[in-house]
Amino acid sequence: MKNNKQLEHGEWNREIKKFPIVILIPNLHSPENVGSIFRIADALGVEKIYLSGNTPIPPNKKIKKTARSTENIIPFEYKKNPMEFLEEFIHEKYRIISLEITSNSDDINTLKIKNNEKICLIIGAENTGIPDEMLSISDDTVHISMYGKNSSMNVATACGIACYKLVEKLIQAEETGK
Repeated sequence: MKNNKQLEHGEWNREIKKFPIVILIPNLHSPENVGSIFRIADALGVEKIYLSGNTPIPPNKKIKKTARSTENIIPFEYKKNPMEFLEEFIHEKYRIISLEITSNSDDINTLKIKNNEKICLIIGAENTGIPDEMLSISDDTVHISMYGKNSSMNVATACGIACYKLVEKLIQAEETGK
């Protein structure tokens, strides 16, 4: 049997890597969820977070509590109008992917990603989702298949699953060279 013990934070040697993924968060009201998304972004090598609308921004006590200092590590930018960010991303040839259950969304597992493809993942608020004008200019709209009775999950949890899937697909594309 292997000797298996929990490692302290400083004991875990890992590769620190960034992936060409940015997260756009329009009108997410919960600072705790924003803080959790900063923590997810750090854990999964996301390049930057873009906050807009009524989304709280650092410095904020509640963001700081759930972010656990990652709001100081992950670069972020704020603009009131999220469409200004999207115009920049489109100009810079980002693939715009909205995480939302819609009449035409696809399971995130079916999404094909190319090697080094730049991705902007839009995460909507739990109650209002992603605005229609943003959905209409998205290259893809994806959802996470769920098997319980509820039709939604916590936004930070969904962001974590989606980012993990995107990173996994980018790593696979890099390994295969496609």
